[in-house]
Amino acid sequence: MSAPAVEPGSSPALSGLTLPGSTGSVVDDYPLPDARWDEMLAPNRSVRPPWREVGALLDVLGPVGLRERSDTVRRLLEDDGVTYRAHGAPIDQAWSLDPVPMVVDEAQWAALEPGLVQRAELLDVVLSDLYGARQLISRGLVPPELVLGHSGFLREVDQIRLRGTHQLFLAATDLARDADGTWRVLADRTQAPSGAGYAMENRRAISRAMTGLHRASNIHRIGPFFQAMRQSLQRLSPTQHEAPRVVLLTPGAGSETGFDQAYLSSLLGFPLVEGSDLVFRDGRVWQRSVTGRSEPIDVILRRVDSWFCDPLELRPDSQLGVPGLVEASRLGAVSVANPLGAGVLENPGLYSFLPAICEALLGEPLRLQSARTWWCGDPVARAHALSQMESLVFKPIARLVGRSSKLGWLLSADQRAELAARIESEPHSWVAQEALSLSSAPTVTRAGLEPRPVLLRTFAVSDGPTFRVMPGGLVRVANSADADIVSNLDGATSKDLWVLSPGAQLADLAVVPDPLTPDAVSNAVSPRVAADLFWLGRYAERAEEVARLLRVTDDRWRDVHAAADPALTRCLRVLLESVTSVTATYPGFIGDGAAARLTKPRDELLSLLGDELRPGTIAHDVRRLRELANAVRDQLSSDTWLVLGGLDRTLAPFQAATRGWAAANDITPALASVLSSLLAFSGVVAENMVRDDGWAYLDLGRRLERAIGISELLSANLSQAHDVEAEALIMESTLIAADSLITHRRRFTAGAGAETVLSLLLIDRENPRSVAYQLDHISNDISRLGPSGESLKRQVLDIAARLHESDPAALAVASHGRREALAGVLDPLRQALGELNTTIASSHFVPPAALVPLNPFVMLGSA
Repeated sequence: MSAPAVEPGSSPALSGLTLPGSTGSVVDDYPLPDARWDEMLAPNRSVRPPWREVGALLDVLGPVGLRERSDTVRRLLEDDGVTYRAHGAPIDQAWSLDPVPMVVDEAQWAALEPGLVQRAELLDVVLSDLYGARQLISRGLVPPELVLGHSGFLREVDQIRLRGTHQLFLAATDLARDADGTWRVLADRTQAPSGAGYAMENRRAISRAMTGLHRASNIHRIGPFFQAMRQSLQRLSPTQHEAPRVVLLTPGAGSETGFDQAYLSSLLGFPLVEGSDLVFRDGRVWQRSVTGRSEPIDVILRRVDSWFCDPLELRPDSQLGVPGLVEASRLGAVSVANPLGAGVLENPGLYSFLPAICEALLGEPLRLQSARTWWCGDPVARAHALSQMESLVFKPIARLVGRSSKLGWLLSADQRAELAARIESEPHSWVAQEALSLSSAPTVTRAGLEPRPVLLRTFAVSDGPTFRVMPGGLVRVANSADADIVSNLDGATSKDLWVLSPGAQLADLAVVPDPLTPDAVSNAVSPRVAADLFWLGRYAERAEEVARLLRVTDDRWRDVHAAADPALTRCLRVLLESVTSVTATYPGFIGDGAAARLTKPRDELLSLLGDELRPGTIAHDVRRLRELANAVRDQLSSDTWLVLGGLDRTLAPFQAATRGWAAANDITPALASVLSSLLAFSGVVAENMVRDDGWAYLDLGRRLERAIGISELLSANLSQAHDVEAEALIMESTLIAADSLITHRRRFTAGAGAETVLSLLLIDRENPRSVAYQLDHISNDISRLGPSGESLKRQVLDIAARLHESDPAALAVASHGRREALAGVLDPLRQALGELNTTIASSHFVPPAALVPLNPFVMLGSA
């Protein structure tokens, strides 16, 4: 039975919200579409009951208020680091969310939810049969070529079964309303369903942007859905102990839905791993560890498509999977959810057969109908489809490279003829589907509210004997009011889905572990994670160092412009050359064209702040910082993204300026803001990160980078001697760049000279900014890593011993304008620190050997 086409009576869900009077009506100006079901307005332009309080608030806010809420949502998403990467795109783009939720009342949902549960149960029994007895084929309910010819059907996993009631763990269903308001299924997503994390993030953002409305609303909370997902994953463990180890397998931070995967991992409290983090050995799947103490894995929630999960038995050119994973599943040593091969259920050719399958397997009619679909492998259906090409959507039964959906009405006569010929040549590979008009929902634009087509993705998870449906979902919104499809590739945005409840609901909370099933969250740090955390620490420290150096350089440049002092001019030149040397952004102020840049340094300083494509700049360091943070999102506090979002907003206008897209701004306040954000980042990490092996690697990277940075700074600024006036300014500037000016004043009564500066920044073991202090902490961090760090520790102690033999007074002596003794210490020190970095990488961050297909004829067109 389908959901009713007409909404029931008024819901009290949004009552209780006090709204001020309105002088205009955004809702009255809302254009009602002619050929679509509109979610907010009935055909007579009355506001549908579930939307009445929302509509009243929209009128109160007006166009200006709605735009402000839209901007607030955008900033909140930036602060949370929410991104999406379009297929084939080189970089992430910001996730887009409309501030106006889509509202469904309790009666509507009560009619829709049983259909979603039934569909999940039906897909589950179909999956069990296709990899089991295959009675659907033997009884003639499904044509064999429809299943066996689908790339999602994997013969390699035949007869493999998950422990428990269901074989299907998670099902996502894409829904749309037709013109009379009836819900229709457009697609089933079972391969590696995405979007649940985005749904929770959308709820978080809207609850903060629309605080009053959200608090006053009786909305079903979606947090319990994730609690059920967590518990169901634990029950999948093939070894029934109290603490199963569960991981989420991701293709990596660069995948299309990298944020969704990482956020889901943090919601569930399970580690996020990549294929290289896991290994099949002794009949089990293990998580690699830099310490050599691998930990067994019981359950894998996979977000990698099945074909890529095992290069040994499936796609041999895959670098994303775990060699031997199919065998581990076959042995029952690990449970994979959704199971390998579940992608066969995404075949739209099955839709026309589902009603009969439902009657045969479940003994009841199909409640939730699909959009009318014709499988072209049936001659009668094919003839109908080809005779109606101008009004149908043509889809390949599998998502393969080089195959995409075709909208018949957008094709020319020649293109339709070409498509028809292709379908005739491979009819079993195509379906035709009716084009639904899609319902519309009010969406905020710069001009006001606009009705835009929407699609709804719902989620159902295995929960004991049945399936639990998330009382919400991910709504996707087309990029224009007249769009035929909703696609992220075309700039679609999203909405939160509010399912109204008859009573008050508790706020959505983070998933809390069941006290009866204690966690065994893996403490293993894989070489990949260790390397990412190490470089995260390095880039955070590097960006901070460059920001300090640029700030003091910018201050001296302003001093020179304010007073034509020769000593200031000489100091400025040293600092400008130091900037190039420390950041390695040659030619800069040293190489070709340096004379012109020294005379007019503004453009080069702007580049050093905002050019993210240039290694060594602040923007580049921050970009790498964000990329690395994305790769280890499950290791970091959620407050981390608030800081990184602020950094991005500060740098954005300067990035645009370096590319000629906008006029340059004053870098002085930007440098202060960048430095403030980087200090906040350090504070968040220091106060919120557990002191485990992961912390040790992050701190190790930070300490090593600081030691290298101070060594480079001292070499650039102090290797040459200058006249007394310039020397005093250079020493003071060096202390400012090293954040040690106040410490120097407290420690030494006389002014800053080379001897005291070197004493403080090079060998003072009590100064948190000195090289010696860093070496002590590097040694401590390495000690945390157990026996594997003993050789590294000896290397560090040797560097420290040589450094402590140095005499600052002797190092400060200059001959013929150069401090040769200082160079004799700093040059070997920098080399030794570089060698230490190499040793750390080679001994702790070694990835598994790259896999080479034994068969060169890999299936590049599959999956």
